[in-house]
Amino acid sequence: MSLGKFLAHIWDAIKKLFEGLPEEFKNAIHIGVAVVEKIKEAVDSPVADIITAIIPTDIDDNIKQKLRDALPKILAQLQLAENCADLTNTADIVRCAIETLKGMEGDIKSAFWHDIAVLVAQVASDGKLSWSDGVYVLQYYYEHKFKNSDS
Repeated sequence: MSLGKFLAHIWDAIKKLFEGLPEEFKNAIHIGVAVVEKIKEAVDSPVADIITAIIPTDIDDNIKQKLRDALPKILAQLQLAENCADLTNTADIVRCAIETLKGMEGDIKSAFWHDIAVLVAQVASDGKLSWSDGVYVLQYYYEHKFKNSDS
């Protein structure tokens, strides 16, 4: 079996896993990817209210508040805001993490995007989405759903 066929079988299995997920998990995965895409935009253009700018507007207000609380913690735990340990303002912490991301390249930067998306999806699912499920399903969703939509 060729590597291409082998990978196609893996994607098919992940597709079936994704399609069988409850809607709340699919929504959480979408939020994880959408937040990372917004952070990517913020990396390219600074904005006044960074946290408002990176949280999608079309999600539930309770999830928005959870993300406003969790994002600075996620970024700090990933040590993206390590250089700004004295900051206490959440917007400043997020801005500092974005500055750190600007200096990264290639696979290291991609790994952080992936980690952030999974952690945000876990917050959006109230912790019901496991890390391992999130990793596989989020990659499938990004490659096969999000990139092909107008989101």
